[in-house]
Amino acid sequence: MSDRDAEFEAYFAARSDAMRGTAYLLCGDWHRAEDLVQQTFTKIYLAWPRIQRHGAMDGYTRQTLIRTFLSERRRGWFRHESVGSEQADRAVPSPDHADERLLLLEALVKVPPRQRAVLVLRYWEDQSVEQTAALLDCSAGTVKSQAARGLATLRGLLEQEKVR
Repeated sequence: MSDRDAEFEAYFAARSDAMRGTAYLLCGDWHRAEDLVQQTFTKIYLAWPRIQRHGAMDGYTRQTLIRTFLSERRRGWFRHESVGSEQADRAVPSPDHADERLLLLEALVKVPPRQRAVLVLRYWEDQSVEQTAALLDCSAGTVKSQAARGLATLRGLLEQEKVR
């Protein structure tokens, strides 16, 4: 095994689970999340020799994941799937918060993709407005407006669920 392969293998082992969690929040389906992570790490592997700063890989990997997700949504390849029982099997919330977590995940999947990407980066990945803007290749103002719209959409969806 080459040094390149060993470095990549170590990086994949260290970061694939975290990226899978982010991918799941983006698409709402564990199988689709696996596919997104696989596509992302395939792209990373192909670019590995050209990447100069392996210490800054998390941002590059996150950006590749987000762009892969948004690209598939634009092409219409991805079909919307709702959160199902399999997700409940993989989630590890405390029993008294399990229902709330499932409702939140179901609502998050219904938020438009770009807004969802902003919400996941800002509030799950704890990225700053500037970092999120760089990852999505947009302005800080766009991130703020997409976050505000996404939160409003999410709140509306959750309110609808409370009424039911």
